[in-house]
Amino acid sequence: MRFIDEYRDAKAVERFARAIARVTKKPWTLMEVCGGQTHAIVKFGVDELLPKEVTLVHGPGCPVCVTPVELIDKAIEIASRPDVIFCSFGDMLRVPGTGRDLLAVKAKGGDIRVVYSPLDALKIAHENPTKQVVFFAVGFETTAPANAMAVYQAYQRGIQNFSLLVSHVLVPPAMEAILSSPGNRVQGFLAAGHVCTVMGYTEYEPIARKYRVPIVVTGFEPLDILQGVYLCIKQLEEGRAEVENQYTRSVRREGNRAAQRLIREVFRVVPRKWRGVGEIPRSGLGLKEEYAGFDAERRFGVAGYTALEASECISGLILQGVKKPHECPAFGTRCTPEHPLGATMVSSEGACAAYYRYRKRSAVSN
Repeated sequence: MRFIDEYRDAKAVERFARAIARVTKKPWTLMEVCGGQTHAIVKFGVDELLPKEVTLVHGPGCPVCVTPVELIDKAIEIASRPDVIFCSFGDMLRVPGTGRDLLAVKAKGGDIRVVYSPLDALKIAHENPTKQVVFFAVGFETTAPANAMAVYQAYQRGIQNFSLLVSHVLVPPAMEAILSSPGNRVQGFLAAGHVCTVMGYTEYEPIARKYRVPIVVTGFEPLDILQGVYLCIKQLEEGRAEVENQYTRSVRREGNRAAQRLIREVFRVVPRKWRGVGEIPRSGLGLKEEYAGFDAERRFGVAGYTALEASECISGLILQGVKKPHECPAFGTRCTPEHPLGATMVSSEGACAAYYRYRKRSAVSN
């Protein structure tokens, strides 16, 4: 199948693995930003094909994983109300709050529905005018256009019983937070291809110059990732720090300008707290004042909620690339997908979930 088989071709993968080995002369640490890339790396053993001098660490590229615990508690509070239909993507239902998760609310009779698009939730609102319909708007820049479109359509059509619980986060500020950390060891990035499909990659160019780090926009198949690693290592070995685009079949430098205009129409840039990381300035999206009537936090009076994370969970260190899942004492024992301590064990893009699924035996034995 085009764009799948050709990017999993074993001979091509071997060629690029050998090319990386030839070009690598010094030890380097790279971070893949996207959780989808993390799963591909672990599933296909991409990291095991690299020379010992190259270390891949996993970044905060899982939007479910970085959704702060108090926002999960807000979702649980709203979803528990009898007049609410709460809509969400499926992987949010198992993310633990301070005491329970959304699945527990559903089990007790809460009207919680798994949808595949915010426009599905808008349709539910139109069909249920006596109910308040809330969509849990989680994601990076990739999902922001669809969420913006849902709000824009609700505004234009006068659908008043629809709102968003917004937890949008932005990638470039998170990368800067990692690079400016005193304990940072990341020397190059594999940027998330789907984010750049929407936003382009001009935002990364000042980061590459300021911190002297190469950033390679990279896809999600094994050959994509190896090509991204090769380009990044080549830059490091040559003393360059530029933004390159491996994912040329999907990404243009300027991105999708129509999608960007829609995001700017509905959202504004705000500070955002990241689970396990803390607050990062200008790292999130919130609804503009003219669309504030669609803000679920305001509508349901839950804006002031605060909560503490589970102390045993080290997902914050994993999301910052400081540790890997198998270095957590609770991994695979006290923390499993059925009984997670943190979101990185739940999400389909979480690093802990990837290690548990594909490397549980070796990780636990270590």
